[in-house]
Amino acid sequence: MNYTTLNHSDIRISTLALGCFAFAGGQTWGDQDEQDTVRTIECALEHGITFFDTAEGYGAGYSEEVLGRVLAGKRDQVVIATKVSPQNLRPSDLEAACVASLERLQTDYIDLYQIHWPNHDVPLAESVGKLEELKAKGMIRTIGISNFGERDFGELLELSTPVINQLPYNLLFRVIEHDIIPLAEKHKVGILPYSPIMQGLLTGKFTSADDVPEGRARTRHFTGSRPKAQHGEAGFEAETFQAIRQLDELATRMGVALTHLALAWVLHQTPVTAVLVGARTIEQLEHNIQAANLKLPTDVLQELDAITAPLKEGLGTNPDMWNNVQNSRYR
Repeated sequence: MNYTTLNHSDIRISTLALGCFAFAGGQTWGDQDEQDTVRTIECALEHGITFFDTAEGYGAGYSEEVLGRVLAGKRDQVVIATKVSPQNLRPSDLEAACVASLERLQTDYIDLYQIHWPNHDVPLAESVGKLEELKAKGMIRTIGISNFGERDFGELLELSTPVINQLPYNLLFRVIEHDIIPLAEKHKVGILPYSPIMQGLLTGKFTSADDVPEGRARTRHFTGSRPKAQHGEAGFEAETFQAIRQLDELATRMGVALTHLALAWVLHQTPVTAVLVGARTIEQLEHNIQAANLKLPTDVLQELDAITAPLKEGLGTNPDMWNNVQNSRYR
């Protein structure tokens, strides 16, 4: 396992972080056995993963609760990141939300406390002021953001410098390269990508759009006529699965799994600090871990860029994977 530090801090983290969203189950992920969750977290620790990311909104606090139970007694060995939901960003609610997360996580402090989504009905300065107060009290160590588009990110940078902006980023969804990554690089803010294997598309197990479960076929890659899609766009199904086939062919030529190639590509990007893997079982986690030390030569990186560039351009500059630009939650 490789290690680095969170930007603007001395907090040392593993470059693979265990994302704990899928532990909550739900329509996107399906039922999740709690024993699988416990074993997966324990397996992560055994393999040197020290960075765990959750949120109060994952399963209405369940993800935090189960993570806290498993990590009890191991607090000095791990870095815990969680997120406050947008409805709790008013100063009067934010501290209570933090206290509730601390209780569920069975800890006295949160290493990285992130705004999960912006709330444009609450002045950002008020939320940031309260976060700085929580930091001064020792309840949180660093402040991060998640799902902040270029404008919101820029406004926040006028108030404070977050250590992380957590965003969707993978070979099939490179939208943040247009505007957000340049801003992050300018201010030395790390990117913490989620969905690095595009909700399973970059495992190679789906050969066509019709194979993908409804709960995952909601992104702008798919036609807006899919049952659970809300974006109303034509989608890019042909381009997406053509790219997947080409990526799979490249992985085969290299003698590596497509998943490993996809994860390694994200780890090679700047300013990526760490990558979230959302494994639900020991088997999935151990498979993902093999990508941590995969080095990609320049010619491979160039080929990966060429394969996915048409899809990148087609998806445009809207960083919302699920909504069209008019209804985008990003600004």
